[in-house]
Amino acid sequence: MEEQAAKDYGKFNMADDTFKRYCQSGQDSYLFDLAGDNVKWKTISLTHVEYPEGDIVGKVLAWCSLLPIFIVVGFITLIIFRREIHTMTFFGGIIINELVNMMVKHTLAHPRLCGGHLFANSSHGMPSDHSQFMAFFAIYSVLFIYVRLLHFSQSTTVWDDLIDNLWRHVVAIGVVLVAIVVGFSRIYLRYHTPHQVYYGFLLGCGLGAAWFMFTQTVLTPLFPTITTWPLCEYLMIRDSTLIPSVMWFEYTQSRTEMKKRQRRGSHNNYFKSHTS
Repeated sequence: MEEQAAKDYGKFNMADDTFKRYCQSGQDSYLFDLAGDNVKWKTISLTHVEYPEGDIVGKVLAWCSLLPIFIVVGFITLIIFRREIHTMTFFGGIIINELVNMMVKHTLAHPRLCGGHLFANSSHGMPSDHSQFMAFFAIYSVLFIYVRLLHFSQSTTVWDDLIDNLWRHVVAIGVVLVAIVVGFSRIYLRYHTPHQVYYGFLLGCGLGAAWFMFTQTVLTPLFPTITTWPLCEYLMIRDSTLIPSVMWFEYTQSRTEMKKRQRRGSHNNYFKSHTS
């Protein structure tokens, strides 16, 4: 048994030595060896969110803190497949909001909370980027619901008005609560102090309201002209500002077009069957 163990140990050592020699020999094969020797590697912390092991609340909040990434992916998907100009301006405001956050963080250089995480975050802490992102998204969404969409309400009675606007209240309250949960998660998971989250909310709310007013008063009147540009026509960028319900409009248009094509198809089949 001891002899067999010694042989196995020797095999493992040979495997380790072979692996080490392979890694060392690969040093001459680096395509861009700009880092030099004694490189200290680090992970990208975009989605690396830590939570206390065994803490169900912390795990849920850790997933909630990833909502900004999911929202960005959703915006990119909508822009690619819908090509709605207002969605593009909304996303453009989010990008500007993030750039402002980076500049303010770099200017203030406020340290992060020492949370004892395995992977330390290299960015500064003031203001919280998650809180600012969600505050911008929530305020813009609420203003869009109560200022822009409410303009197209076609209800005639109080009860119809309540039913028609019920979903607006639910969505508005939902996005605000989600933003609060994301901000709370940054405090609970020890990534930011309450002050950093608070000022992130404050800055995000201000930028969200300002960008909505700029879009509503300056950009929206230009949308019909912008969508007629040759590049926009080539990319099939559209403006649905004056359409009360885009989903209902597209649904009715698709049904009308489908019925037209069905009639044409049945007419062609009838013509072929009587002329053959």
